[in-house]
Amino acid sequence: KSGLDPGGAWHAWGMACLKAGNLTSAREKFNRCLKQPMDLNQLNHGSRLVQDVIQYLESTVKPVLITDDDYFATLRELEATLRTRSLSLEVMCEGKIQHNSYYQECLFYLHSYGTNLAIISFYMRHDCMREALLHLLNKESPSEVFIEGIFIPSYESGKLHMLENLLETIDPGLESWGVYLIAACKYLQRKNYYHILYELQQFMKDHVRAAMTCIRFFTHGAKSYTELGGKQMWLLKIKDHLKVYLQEVSRSSGRKKMAFTFRKKMSATDVSRHINTVDLQMEVTKFLHQCETSGASQMTDSSLPTLFGNNNMKMDVACKVILEGKNIEEGFGIAFRVLQDFQLEATEVYSRVAKQLVKQQKYSEIQQLLKCVNESGVAAKNDGDNIILNCLNEFRNIPAEDLDNLIQDMDSDENKIQAYLLCNKLRSAYLVSVRQERARAVQLVQRVRQLADSSGDHVVTAICAQWL
Repeated sequence: KSGLDPGGAWHAWGMACLKAGNLTSAREKFNRCLKQPMDLNQLNHGSRLVQDVIQYLESTVKPVLITDDDYFATLRELEATLRTRSLSLEVMCEGKIQHNSYYQECLFYLHSYGTNLAIISFYMRHDCMREALLHLLNKESPSEVFIEGIFIPSYESGKLHMLENLLETIDPGLESWGVYLIAACKYLQRKNYYHILYELQQFMKDHVRAAMTCIRFFTHGAKSYTELGGKQMWLLKIKDHLKVYLQEVSRSSGRKKMAFTFRKKMSATDVSRHINTVDLQMEVTKFLHQCETSGASQMTDSSLPTLFGNNNMKMDVACKVILEGKNIEEGFGIAFRVLQDFQLEATEVYSRVAKQLVKQQKYSEIQQLLKCVNESGVAAKNDGDNIILNCLNEFRNIPAEDLDNLIQDMDSDENKIQAYLLCNKLRSAYLVSVRQERARAVQLVQRVRQLADSSGDHVVTAICAQWL
């Protein structure tokens, strides 16, 4: 008559019937106020009213553990059972809830009015993980339901191994669980739970992704190659994972193709290339670790480059190896292999090294660097000259004697003239210019005269004018 919503009254009446133990009447009353959710896969436990009903049914009774020998309950257990109208949720020794009135009642309300997450969470609360997993599969619930309802409760309660065993029992190939397992891996990565992630990847036999996680364990948080030296076991694990993957690929290629739909794939060529990278990183790690412990290391870079980064980082590794040895020659061989294996721009790396040597005022070592470059057998004609020119573009304050030695080491007269002009050594530039072929000499001397004019060097201007 007053036009008020009767839902609250029906709910209160239903709860009263429940408390009186009249389960049939309670169902009838709740049917008038409870509704099935529009989306069964929404990430909640359904309406508050349904949750109240389930909460009451679960809290009314205390699970009683029974074993085969327990034919008689103690007096205290008997009293507790009588107080709860003899409708206890009895749990068998293997941890499964026996089918009884209250258990069936909870499932009735959950299946009628609850979400898939609510049903799965109920099973999980009562150690019925298998039923939770089968419900997930049967309803084809999205991966978010698996994460919230099964995966998070499993690892938080230390039951990850139990979950893994059940997944394998239900589907030994794990193909049914592929979407859910990949989602779990992504969740763990977002949360930075890399140790659980690595354990899960090993269970999944996803060797390529497990190798990637090992790379993260090797590189993350290390501030020096001394630290990386102590983490080399991860490099061995990377190799192990990649080798096992290669074996599995070669085994499966001989017979009917195996469906590894959710495991990361990689060509045998790429895997072999990555194994070579790991081998080279081991060599780099041992070398730089030795340099740091012997005190030979000079660089104070805050970043710690490895061969697992991009090309720029790989170039940093090559520079670091050349610069941190006792001399240039000691690390040049390893650096050269890095440049060759990854097809890096060698001249750019050598120029970076030369600039560092200028900063450290180790001018004689630049000459040693040029010697190594020329003896490498793959240097282009002007590589050495370009390395020196790149240095001179940035550094004009190199001592005169060292500067002359560097420029004298250049192969091309044209490059020598350019270097002398860069450093404003106009007389030296003139002396090299006049040795060139007549037509070219005229052009070069005219250029020297122009620079001498603009810089006010009257002596060189007069010499050039006289020659011209």
